Amino acid sequence: MKLGVVGLPNVGKSTLFNAITQAGAESANYPFCTIEPNVGVVAVPDERLDLLAKLYNSKKVTPTVLEFVDIAGLVKGASKGEGLGNKFLSHIREVDAIVHVVRCFADSNITHVDGSVNPLRDIETIEFELIFADMESVQKRANRARTSAKGGDKKYIVEAELMDRIYAELESGKPARLIDMTDDEKEIARDLFLLTAKPVIYAANVSEDDVASNGNDFVKAVEDYAGKQGAKTVVICAKLEEELASMDDEDRELFRAEYGIEKSGLDKLVSACYDLLGLISYLTAGEKETRAWTITKGTKAPQAAGKIHSDFERGFIRAEIVDWKVLLECGSYVAAKEKGKVRSEGKEYVIKDGDVVLFRFNV
Repeated sequence: MKLGVVGLPNVGKSTLFNAITQAGAESANYPFCTIEPNVGVVAVPDERLDLLAKLYNSKKVTPTVLEFVDIAGLVKGASKGEGLGNKFLSHIREVDAIVHVVRCFADSNITHVDGSVNPLRDIETIEFELIFADMESVQKRANRARTSAKGGDKKYIVEAELMDRIYAELESGKPARLIDMTDDEKEIARDLFLLTAKPVIYAANVSEDDVASNGNDFVKAVEDYAGKQGAKTVVICAKLEEELASMDDEDRELFRAEYGIEKSGLDKLVSACYDLLGLISYLTAGEKETRAWTITKGTKAPQAAGKIHSDFERGFIRAEIVDWKVLLECGSYVAAKEKGKVRSEGKEYVIKDGDVVLFRFNV
């Protein structure tokens, strides 16, 4: 899964990226210090893996991974090519969700491209540029559909009408993710790869003084806006996260306690991302490897098996399921089975978060 980190210049975007990925992206107090997108792959924190690996004495532990893409700061006019905008927008098209870093702190030593701190204005600047880019894509598609519709093909007539409706909604300031569409219409629109159709997490970047209180008036404004947009908000101090990333475990715990930081920025982003995208993880465990597998909520057992290998789905017989906590309480898979805690489930079983699964298949 790929997350695009976006925001105006000098909002703490690259600082946060460095902290959560420790990839060492350049970070500086001037616009466009990021031109080519930096990419960092990080393991999703999951305490269940370590506990299960210890139980099984696993030789290998494989967590789920997220790919963060640090996309250069956008500015007004990006949709028209300002600030290398077209190039930056193309990078956003390739991600699954957007992490929009918003500056929610005042600091006279760090310049702001618009001269003052106003998170809602900053959000709208980026949002409008994405909308403008989407409007251009929709208009091109509408023109092609109208040309094809001259032959009387109903398919293209329906498509042209849909494009016109989407264009009007975008023009009114509504992002594509909030436009009501039927499943058939969503299928047509999916080929457009609209930027504003992507789920959004707002990362409210606060000062060291505001991190313990989990925000300030700027953050409240962002949370209110996000709520109306069906988006998520996480409160993060990028500067502190960067310091934490460079510490060993003992110093990190003391530092967190001093500032009242319960969860890391990465933990917060992962939790918000999974919730926003409707994702869960099931687990496989054994002496050879303990591993987490990410799927969407509602996935049935055969399709979850297919995440491991297509043969597992094709030859699916059944899934042996035990909750991870129950497995740990029993002390072993054999003990859990003897106590009747391991269930045999068929093709209609919907996998749950934290299920430890052993798939039976025959090809």
